[in-house]
Amino acid sequence: MSSVIKTLHRLEDSLLVLLLGSLVVMASTQIILRNLFDTGLVWVDPLLRVIVLWLGLLGATVAAREHKHIQIDVLTRLLSQNTVLLLQFVIDQFSAWVCLVIAWHGARWVQLDYEDGITSFIGVPAWILEIIIPISFGIIGLRFFIQSIYAGWHFQKRHNTQAASDS
Repeated sequence: MSSVIKTLHRLEDSLLVLLLGSLVVMASTQIILRNLFDTGLVWVDPLLRVIVLWLGLLGATVAAREHKHIQIDVLTRLLSQNTVLLLQFVIDQFSAWVCLVIAWHGARWVQLDYEDGITSFIGVPAWILEIIIPISFGIIGLRFFIQSIYAGWHFQKRHNTQAASDS
C-alpha cells in the first residue's frame, strides 16, 4: 500500500512540475510573440487560466497531504494536547465534509457539461478542463478525513492513558 501511495504522490508532484513548466513556457512565448512580432496565439491566454486553476487545486492537494494548508493555530498554544487533538478531529471532519460536498457538486457540474456537450476554447470539451475540481476536492476531502481519524485515534489513546493514570 505504501508504494502505491508514494507512486500517487510522485504523480501529483510530476503533474505540478509539468503544469508549472508549461505555464512558464507558454506565457513567455506569448509575451515574446506579442512584444517582438505583434502577434500571439489566441488560445494561449484561456489555456493559461485553466493551467492556473489546475496548479492551484493540485497545489492544494499537496498542501493537504503535507499538512501545509492554511491553519489558524491561536488556540493550540492555549489548550491542552488532548483538547487540541479533539479540536483537530472536529476541524478535519468539518473540512473533509465541506470538500466532499464541493467534490460532489463539482462532479454534477462536470457531468452536466459532458451531457450537454459544452465546449470551451478551440473546441475542447469543457468537462475535461473542469474535471480537476471534483478530483482535487475529493482528494483533499479524503486526506482531511484520514487526518481526522488519526487525530481521533491519538485523542482516544491519550484520553485512555490519562484516565488509567488518574485511577
